[in-house]
Amino acid sequence: MKAKDFDRRFDDGEDVSAHLDPRQARRANTAQKRVNVDFPVWMIEALDREASRLGVTRQSIIKVWLAERLEQASQGSARYMIHDSDD
Repeated sequence: MKAKDFDRRFDDGEDVSAHLDPRQARRANTAQKRVNVDFPVWMIEALDREASRLGVTRQSIIKVWLAERLEQASQGSARYMIHDSDD
């Protein structure tokens, strides 16, 4: 089925689930890429303490904290751009 037909059927409220293969479904922007980062020992120790306190892995806490910081930065940039255009 062509995407145009699929979209029309979906928009019309038809059940299109028979045309989907959930085994092939992928979330957008979730591909993984390995990176190596060197941290000072004090930082690793602090990360490990916090990860242990929260009951998660070091990698998990790094990912969560980076994601939070990137989201804050993204929102800050959007606010700046909106504010800047009001001038």
